[in-house]
Amino acid sequence: MDAEGPVNRMRLRRMGIDTYQEPVLYMRRDCHVCHAEGFEAQSRVEVALNGHHIVATLNVVDVDFLPESEAGLSDAAWRLLGAQPGDVATLRHPPPLESLGHVRAKVYGRRFTPSSLRAVIEDVAAGHYSDLQLAAFVTACAGRLDPGETEALTRAMVDVGERMDWGPGLVMDKHCVGGLPGNRTSMLIVPIVAACGLRMPKTSSRAITSPSGTADTMETVTQVDLDMARMRQVVERTGGCIAWGGAVRLSPADDILIRVERPLDLDSEGQLVASILSKKAAAGATHVLIDMPVGPTAKVRSAEAAAKLSALLGGVAHKLGLQLRITQTDGSAPVGRGIGPALEARDVLSVLRCQPDAPADLAERSLLLAGQLLELGGAAAPGAGMDLAAQVLADGRALQKFGEICEAQGGFREPERARYTQPVLALRSGNVVGVDNRRLSRIAKLAGAPKAACAGIDLHIRPGEFVERGQPLYTLHAASPGTLAYAVDYAHAQPGTVQVAEDE
Repeated sequence: MDAEGPVNRMRLRRMGIDTYQEPVLYMRRDCHVCHAEGFEAQSRVEVALNGHHIVATLNVVDVDFLPESEAGLSDAAWRLLGAQPGDVATLRHPPPLESLGHVRAKVYGRRFTPSSLRAVIEDVAAGHYSDLQLAAFVTACAGRLDPGETEALTRAMVDVGERMDWGPGLVMDKHCVGGLPGNRTSMLIVPIVAACGLRMPKTSSRAITSPSGTADTMETVTQVDLDMARMRQVVERTGGCIAWGGAVRLSPADDILIRVERPLDLDSEGQLVASILSKKAAAGATHVLIDMPVGPTAKVRSAEAAAKLSALLGGVAHKLGLQLRITQTDGSAPVGRGIGPALEARDVLSVLRCQPDAPADLAERSLLLAGQLLELGGAAAPGAGMDLAAQVLADGRALQKFGEICEAQGGFREPERARYTQPVLALRSGNVVGVDNRRLSRIAKLAGAPKAACAGIDLHIRPGEFVERGQPLYTLHAASPGTLAYAVDYAHAQPGTVQVAEDE
């Protein structure tokens, strides 16, 4: 029978199953389309409806609640297809995924060419890769992209998405390489820079391997899923914004790859550079500051690794026409007290409001970086940027500008608080000699961050401080007793997360 005939048309049903961002299709094993097309579990199936199509991964079911005449869609598949109750779609085999051959070749040691990477990224952005195939691509690239491949990957990621044009003049941007919990400086830098007359349309990612990304934290106080038109309105009105990049399709392939990098806990050097710079180029930035924390448990662990990554970032940025400045910062301990979206937002607001108990390290780091951006953009003389940033924070202009940005993005709200908390106590008296950033991040994620915005860690100590036995080192916050207990069990099994040298 013809591929467009009735044999492969089925009524769609929304299954109400959250598969994160992966489109999944559910069909009965005994349905006529499975028999006619030879579909089996994990087959890739093209679903076409009203001129739209997606490629979904098939899950075969043997249950009566899904009739054999209906095809079920996960929430992600339903949303991407734009389906409505009662719709009838066409199901068929997708065209051969020829670009996957380039991924296989890379696995066996061949270099990607610009054209092969373009083919892969076009298919990734179009949703043609399953999560298994995405994982193969991410793994094949991990630690194995040379500078030429990294540049080609960056260009391909820019080319397959939208690109913003802000017209003549400078457009400032900033990115933190990551690996440092609580480092929410962007939410302070953007209002300071915008208050000084520079444009700063900041697009941010959600968390990849951390308990919170800037978009997750900003979302606790205002809307971040702005489309391009709305984002432009906000920037024209206020001079800046802090939005989720995934909502404006800037380097959309990166958002898809992040979906796989998160559970794999992979964020390799070449992909990191491509992710950062593709988003900056697509967002229309002209001048970019990179905050690179360096520390034994940060993402960049040594001066040698920082020098290597800096050279790669600088080389690719130059090829893309970006003015780039890289600042290495202390990555030995978390910044601020909160780890997790709402707790980090609380810290940001306390700094903006100049509260006496505001975390000084978050304020100082933000002023340093904001000052460098002001100098890079010509709003401050060389060496005078940090003083200007401090003045803007102290006299309330930064807080006022932040309020204007939040109002333009959808209105301000105070971040929520967790219903369930439990402190983790020091087992001995002594000086705090170290903090494991990675373990703290893992504990915060086990507590529910970033999915539960209120979840995470409230840190009570800093390296160099003295603690008494039984004194709280940090307090866990969770949205449910189950996740709290899970995080507490892990925290107690990791007594070296906060290293205390016993007092003799």
